[in-house]
Amino acid sequence: MFFIICSWPLRRAYPAWAPVIFGLALFSPGLVIHISTDTIRVTWAEARAEIQLTNRDKSILTLDQAIELALTGNPGLAEIRARAEAMAAVPSQEGTLPDPTLRFGALYLPTSSFNLHRDDFTMMEVGVSQEIPFPGKLALREKIAEQEALAAADSVDEARLRLVREIKQSWWRLFYYDRALNLLDESEHFFQQLIDIAQAKYKVGKGSQQDVLLAQLELSKLKDEKLNLVIMRHSQNARINALLDRAAETSVQIPAEAEFKLPVIVESALQDKALHIRPLFAQHRKMLDAGLAKVDLAQKGFYPDFTVGAYYDARQNTPSGQSRSDFASVQLSINVPIYANRKQAKAVNQRQSELLQAQYALHDDHRKIQAEIAAKAVEYQQTKEKLLLLEHEIIPQAQQAVNSLLAGYQVSQTDFTDLLRTQLSFFQYQTQYWQALTNTQQILAELSAEVGEEFSHD
Repeated sequence: MFFIICSWPLRRAYPAWAPVIFGLALFSPGLVIHISTDTIRVTWAEARAEIQLTNRDKSILTLDQAIELALTGNPGLAEIRARAEAMAAVPSQEGTLPDPTLRFGALYLPTSSFNLHRDDFTMMEVGVSQEIPFPGKLALREKIAEQEALAAADSVDEARLRLVREIKQSWWRLFYYDRALNLLDESEHFFQQLIDIAQAKYKVGKGSQQDVLLAQLELSKLKDEKLNLVIMRHSQNARINALLDRAAETSVQIPAEAEFKLPVIVESALQDKALHIRPLFAQHRKMLDAGLAKVDLAQKGFYPDFTVGAYYDARQNTPSGQSRSDFASVQLSINVPIYANRKQAKAVNQRQSELLQAQYALHDDHRKIQAEIAAKAVEYQQTKEKLLLLEHEIIPQAQQAVNSLLAGYQVSQTDFTDLLRTQLSFFQYQTQYWQALTNTQQILAELSAEVGEEFSHD
């Protein structure tokens, strides 16, 4: 049994669609096709009993659920987010004066007696001093920290894009493996029927044993391919669990129904949009601003910093009881950059080279992303055309050929090898269809990460 769900405009065109859909559904008894103007949804309404029993206790993981779980639980993203939060606390620290220094001391205390009253120069001192950077240095340091903190926040958004891309690609790969395994089950069922027909014809003398052996060989090949697919699916299952911060052995079941986006994309529009909204570019721009501020700060290194202090010295009375006057003092110290050619000048050169490095990094990433978008846009368009070609022409034609050859073989009017070869081609075309459909979604996931924005159905 199969179902066709489509909008009213497509119902008017149903006679044109009927051969295609019927051909797809004839050897896929569990196929449900949902057609609208902008999406294609394909579901498998039935599965073999053993598959249903195996998956009964598994929790179904939709794509949206997988993305949500990854964004909230992925340890790699949490690490980058924690780093950004840590850097957000730096600017106020960099823009604040150093803590003042409070000093206590006993001055000119005679070591022969440690008597505070005997010597006129013996005194107890208390004082405070404050380091004051040259005007403008604190503001530049705070600006540098602010830009680096903002860049770190952009790195969180960039990491989020990469994580979503990986989740989508892993999820769609699992979806493909499930569809391919379903196809293998159906092909095994077909070849088993073919073996029964060949054996029946052989028993009545209308067929050859070679036909039976060839069909059994192809059935064994399908079983071997199924084993390989199961292994690959298990590996992909472990990878997506790692992204979701779950145990590797946790079973992941992909829902039988999925929505496919097939939007029309324009490469030039994607290039322009990526330049304006991609977090990576915003991160680079903020690092450039930080680099410019670092150059300014290095140039201010030629100017001295100051330390001011105020001290109060209390003296004790003389041994005879006569009072002594206390002292007060104010100090100003300045560091002198006498090694400017070896230190401050080199620091300026260093910061200027780092600024060039940041500029080249931005330019390099811009060109790489341009090339990636251009390549993926072409790949998406070609894969989309292949998908439509398989859906509307190749698969229906292959289905008709299989039906015709099967009917002819049952009445001994068709060669068995032709039927076998055509059925294998039909199976390969169906596999290519699911592969192309999966590839379109994976390419869109990559393009979304490159641009920095999700694609709509339009």
